[in-house]
Amino acid sequence: MSSDVALDVSALAINVTIPEDLRWTDTRRGEEFLLTTLNVRLLPDGRLAAKAYGRPTRGGRGTYVAFPVPDRGELAALVAEAAGRAGQLWAAHRGLG
Repeated sequence: MSSDVALDVSALAINVTIPEDLRWTDTRRGEEFLLTTLNVRLLPDGRLAAKAYGRPTRGGRGTYVAFPVPDRGELAALVAEAAGRAGQLWAAHRGLG
């Protein structure tokens, strides 16, 4: 592929496991969830966006529901560190196969 062709990369997203000491619970439609995973996206303007996902505390699969990430410094640091690590991993890729 020619380097003078602009590629349209439509999504850059990573999944990050939330360390146990940073996890929290939230409620949706009367059901409590323990949030264990972050989905972090790189927006076109370079900023990051994150949503949290988890499982019902009563057990079972539940539904795939996104929750906002609380405005906590340690969670913001986790998101930033994960994005930096993902950038390192992408930069060091070894191609297909």
